[in-house]
Amino acid sequence: MTPGPGMVGGAAAARPRRLMRTAGLSVIWLVLLLFIVYPLLILLSRAFFDGGHLTFDALFATLKSPSSLRALGNSLLLALMVGVVGTLVGLLFAFTVDRARLGSRTARLIDALTFLPLISPPFTTSIAFVFSFGPRGLITHDLLGLKNAQMYGLTSTFAAETLTYFPIAYLALRPMLASISSNFEEASFSLGGSRWHAFRTVTLPLIIPALANAFLLLFGCSLADFATPLILAGSDFSVLPTEAYLQITGMFDLKSGAILSLLLLVPAGLVFYAQERFVAGRSYVTVTGKAATATERNSVSSSARIALLTFCILTVALILYFYALLFYASVVLAFGANYTLTLEHYRVIFTEGLPAIKDTLFVAAVGMPLGGLYGILVGYLVGRTKFVGRRAMELISMLNYALPGTIVGIAYLLAFNDKPLALTGTATILIACYIFRYSPTGIRTTIALLQQIDKILEEDSASLRANSFVTFRRVMLPLILPAFFAGLGVVFIRSMTAISATIFLVSINWSLITVKILENMTEVALGPAAAFSVFVIVVVLVVTGLLNTVLRRMTAPSLRVSRIGT
Repeated sequence: MTPGPGMVGGAAAARPRRLMRTAGLSVIWLVLLLFIVYPLLILLSRAFFDGGHLTFDALFATLKSPSSLRALGNSLLLALMVGVVGTLVGLLFAFTVDRARLGSRTARLIDALTFLPLISPPFTTSIAFVFSFGPRGLITHDLLGLKNAQMYGLTSTFAAETLTYFPIAYLALRPMLASISSNFEEASFSLGGSRWHAFRTVTLPLIIPALANAFLLLFGCSLADFATPLILAGSDFSVLPTEAYLQITGMFDLKSGAILSLLLLVPAGLVFYAQERFVAGRSYVTVTGKAATATERNSVSSSARIALLTFCILTVALILYFYALLFYASVVLAFGANYTLTLEHYRVIFTEGLPAIKDTLFVAAVGMPLGGLYGILVGYLVGRTKFVGRRAMELISMLNYALPGTIVGIAYLLAFNDKPLALTGTATILIACYIFRYSPTGIRTTIALLQQIDKILEEDSASLRANSFVTFRRVMLPLILPAFFAGLGVVFIRSMTAISATIFLVSINWSLITVKILENMTEVALGPAAAFSVFVIVVVLVVTGLLNTVLRRMTAPSLRVSRIGT
């Protein structure tokens, strides 16, 4: 059969599309291998190879070191405490907002204030603890009259991390609670069960996956936390991230630092495995597709409602107190000694600290659109197209997000410190670190949104002779805009607030606000540290507010994701 003109034309038109698709996939794979796989391979080679030969001598030496074992034990203890208590607090907040029959305004207010720790620099809670419970703290010194009060160690570190990370558990648990029909509980009540019995035998078993996931998230966050222990743990309570940092920056021992950071993967992997085993083999179905009559939730009694609401209000009040104290410390001459109002600290950060502000805003401004674009491109490729290695691309793209920031930072330092890829000390390495560590949020959101969009839309576009690029630009892109904005928000927020990975990558030429806060804290310049923190919070609130406003105007309500920044 002789091919007709239409067939020949179609084949000719398909060839450039295939070439463009192959070129696009090649570029994506190149950046994934360069900025994710390559640094991790370099880290492993530095840790376990010496002179081209595989050796575990450095690992055994680290495991025999009493200080390393003590740091490992402290990290596990702290992560376990934060995981358990933070998950419990998140559960109480989620249950209160979803089941305690709050007014819409009260629920939104608690919802908004709960997220403050997530959009703040990692030092914010730590600084507030020093201002409150330190030797010249407002509570310990001014109110209780204690002299030289010491607040460093496990207790303060645990409290600060719990307040910082429990909103993550709240985010994980609230949607799960909302998905459970009130009819389940009503069925228990009709059989004579009490509210507590219904919660213990019906609600709690159904949210086990969310509880396990929340615990895993908080355990991993605490295990990888660098900033809080550095300020609050003190010399008597060392943890692995700070030990790795001190090995590299203080002892210039990159091999020991790499091994210490890799030790973080062992407990995190064990907890993940235990979570999977605990959840596997059970049924947690709450959405069946069958119509059900919605009934008003009656999950808590009046006394329990008051108790839950009181707990949430007190916790939120504590968070607000810390932020108010932070602002107050930024506008007094010397907190704890001279409370004369002044704007001197803001003058300092906008003069001496101006280079760090410019550098941080530049990195965030460049990384934000690149991270958003990278997120939807990879998410679209993984979620909507078929090609060899699709699953591998998805897993590799999530690696830097799943690994502790200390590991990612050390891996980048080792990989890009020498030619031919000498990027250390440049803005490029900072931007790349943020993009490939935090863009997976946009990737996962894109994949989730694509699962809601019928493929017939693309088929209709193709039937009208639109090529794949036109279909993506004019049909799919408007529908997945929420994922793009989610990627923008997360990359911007983390560019302004994160430090665990980039602390190893800053230089004289390029610095960051979070590094300046750390320097001010170590130099006991608490006023400028507070002023820097307030500045970051204001900038993040303004930018995320603008992104949310634009997102609401550009997307349909049915396709909107959660508020950007959460």
